[in-house]
Amino acid sequence: MVLTSRRLAVLRGREFRLFFLGYAVSLFGSSMASVAVAFAVLDGGGGGSGLGVVMTARILPIVLLLVLGGAAADRLGPRRVMLGSDGLRCATQTATALLLFTGHGGVWALAALMVLWGLAEAVFMPALDALLPRLVPAGELSDANALLGIARNGVVVAGPALAGLLTAVAGPGWVLLVDAASYAVGGAALALLRLPTVARDAADEPSLLSELRSGWGEFSSRRWQWVSALQGCLFNLLVWAPFLILGPVVADDRLGGAGGWGVVMGAYGAGAVLGGLLLLGRRPARPLRTAIAVTAGWALPSGALALGWPLPLVAVAAAGAGVTSIVCGTLLATLTQRHVPPEALGRVSAYGTLGAFAFGPVGLALAGPIADRVGAGSVLGFGAVWQLVSCALTLLVLGRREPADPAAVGAEAGEAPSPARA
Repeated sequence: MVLTSRRLAVLRGREFRLFFLGYAVSLFGSSMASVAVAFAVLDGGGGGSGLGVVMTARILPIVLLLVLGGAAADRLGPRRVMLGSDGLRCATQTATALLLFTGHGGVWALAALMVLWGLAEAVFMPALDALLPRLVPAGELSDANALLGIARNGVVVAGPALAGLLTAVAGPGWVLLVDAASYAVGGAALALLRLPTVARDAADEPSLLSELRSGWGEFSSRRWQWVSALQGCLFNLLVWAPFLILGPVVADDRLGGAGGWGVVMGAYGAGAVLGGLLLLGRRPARPLRTAIAVTAGWALPSGALALGWPLPLVAVAAAGAGVTSIVCGTLLATLTQRHVPPEALGRVSAYGTLGAFAFGPVGLALAGPIADRVGAGSVLGFGAVWQLVSCALTLLVLGRREPADPAAVGAEAGEAPSPARA
């Protein structure tokens, strides 16, 4: 009981507890919305090509506007930006539901609204990383990040299943209204936070270009940040994108089809939740080396598929990758939040995220055509081997030195975060 209480100590703080509850509700709604939008497109006769247009319309603004979203979080304050994001997403999902109710949910109308949804997500993501150090003491950042990761992965298990049921019974429009309501709950939680504010002199306001340059300087000056982002970039290009594209193909061939693939992805989410629970309350002595070393686990599911393992073993391998995902993500996010100046966190987070995911769409586009030439097993096997090699290379490049933390003593003692714009 004492151990459990210590691991969940971060939830004792009113501000983080309130934010966590609102964020978890909005995450659950978002996990349902993707299923509803997909079936809305298919039921409307859009087919696979129409679904591709709608999904691309959501993803493209995230890639293109992520850095600007980070600059907005630093300039305006993360809470203000997140409130605007939740308001826009609430309005977007409400409008999408109304289009479906009135029979006007064509592919291009839905795509236009998905652009707005993606825009709102582009500003929310870096603002979230910038807000967290303003909600909890520095010594509890790891636990806060772990709990957010648990929420992100936990909703993936239940949200899509409930969305499928509600879509079948009531239609996708009602699911999207539920999502709109979830964003309203998240926004209300943000509005209720009690955060100190610091006035910013408009006369000394740097230009947007200057802020982007200074943010890049903060990001590129830390070797561990850009090296880990580069490793993430190649991981998404060579390992994860092929796994997401070719995994269902292999599952359809010899793992029982969609049901088997659902088991694999469910195991991945369950592994991430378990990994987050195990990480709570723990402080690795070498967080950077731990974060990089565990990335070897991402080779497991691709390797299992390439070697022709049966479904139970593939599911176990996917669970191992889920553990990797949350441990690596939590530790790297915590390092960033503890070592980057608060006024630059939004931009630095945006640069790191953009670097890690920029080539993911390229991998999604190329995995199928390359597999047609050399075989799915070869592509997946190459990805697994590459991940092991990249893990070793990254550890070699970064060496044994951990990032120096001038505030480590005060942070571990549980000092409250310094005042910053809300």
